[in-house]
Amino acid sequence: MLGRTFHREASGWGNRMTPFHLQRLDHVSLNVSDRQRSIDWYRDVLGLELTNEPKRDDWPAFMGEFGACIALFQAQPTLPAARNDESVGFRHVAFTVGKHDLERAQTHLTERGVTFRVEDHGDSHSVYLRDPDGHTLELTTYEL
Repeated sequence: MLGRTFHREASGWGNRMTPFHLQRLDHVSLNVSDRQRSIDWYRDVLGLELTNEPKRDDWPAFMGEFGACIALFQAQPTLPAARNDESVGFRHVAFTVGKHDLERAQTHLTERGVTFRVEDHGDSHSVYLRDPDGHTLELTTYEL
């Protein structure tokens, strides 16, 4: 399916399995325990700027531009569910960076005291880190 052209032909849907086309991923929404702390962290650690001013907890705080956008929602107080990295559910959010930006990111994270791990996937290299609420984030490059 990779590399397929999605367009509506006069005779029907063309090569698509649906009558609509997904253009891009707009944003990823995360519930966070302290939204201001998370806004500060995503700004200072990943360089994502706040692009709106949410007036209520159930309104998202958008961090970054479309294509690299995280929406932060203030979570309601509940006991966290026990979950490991391989459980059903959200696994991680991955951002693409260039080879040199991945190297600079590692230096930046080290300087800020952010714990991370590096993985060589063969066709890509990745840095994995966690935000203040434990959400896993990946910075990855295919420029080897």
